[in-house]
Amino acid sequence: MRLDKLAIFALLLWLATITVFAWFFIRGVTTEGSDGRAAIVLQPAERDLVLSEMRGLLVATQQILEGVNQGDMQHIAKAARAAGMAGAADVNPALMAKLPVEFKQLGMSVHREMDDIAKAAEDGKSPAEILQMASDTLNKCVACHAAWQIKSSGQ
Repeated sequence: MRLDKLAIFALLLWLATITVFAWFFIRGVTTEGSDGRAAIVLQPAERDLVLSEMRGLLVATQQILEGVNQGDMQHIAKAARAAGMAGAADVNPALMAKLPVEFKQLGMSVHREMDDIAKAAEDGKSPAEILQMASDTLNKCVACHAAWQIKSSGQ
C-alpha cells in the first residue's frame, strides 16, 4: 500500500514537472513590453546572441538582394545558406526554452526559407522568383519585430 502511494506521488510529481516545462516551452519568459509588444526577457548574453543572429539574417537578406541585382546566383546561394538551418542548429536548449513558441516557429521558418532561397539560386530560378521568396521571408521578420521586443533581465 505504501509503495503504491509513493508510485502515485512520483507519477504526479513527474507530470507536474512536464506540465511546467511545457508551459514555459510554449509561453517562454515574457512580460508586457514598454511599447505594447510582448517583451522576451533574456540574460544579457542571451539577448546579445539573439540580436546578433537577427543582424546576421539582415546581412544575408542584403547580400541576397545584392546578388539578385548583380545576377550572381552563387552569391545569393552563399548568402542564403549562411543564414539557413545549419546556423540555427547549435542554439542552447535553455535559451530556446525561454523563447515563446510563436517566436521559435517564425525564427525557424525564416532559417528554412533561407535554405529554400539558396536552393532556388542553385537550381537557377529567376531573379523575380528569388525576390518574391526574399520578400515573403522578410514579411516574417517584420511580423516578428511588430510582435516582440527582446529585453535584458538587467533592464
